[in-house]
Amino acid sequence: MKRIALYKKLFQVEEEISLAQLKTTYRKLVKEWHPDKFQEEDPMKAEAEVKSLEIIDAYHFLVSIAPETLEQNMEEYQETINTSMIADFHYKGLTLKVTFLNGQVFEYFAVPNNVYKKLTQSATPERFARRHIFSSHTYRMASKGAVEV
Repeated sequence: MKRIALYKKLFQVEEEISLAQLKTTYRKLVKEWHPDKFQEEDPMKAEAEVKSLEIIDAYHFLVSIAPETLEQNMEEYQETINTSMIADFHYKGLTLKVTFLNGQVFEYFAVPNNVYKKLTQSATPERFARRHIFSSHTYRMASKGAVEV
């Protein structure tokens, strides 16, 4: 959640994330912080290199959690969480990373520690996750695996 808040602040996004707004802000920020804009001896060049990488990372991250992106991928997401079993999961800093047997990996944000503990103690992790994690936490597709045919 900290990462989301930091990136939203960088892009000056208050609530709902709009792809059009993100694209406009991204272009403005890249133009402002592009390293080629600064001379080699300028101390701002090193800062601009770091800042431009942060801007690019933030843009891709915010696009991946934007409602339009999630809606566009909803059918595939629903199929994965309803039909594919959980192969593995990792928890770090309120972020739960779930790998499914079909190879897809999703990150779920702001998952409380007590919910994670219940997931690990559950006899059926898929069922617990469907009820308490998949539909109630902000998520994004972290990587797309090869879907079995």
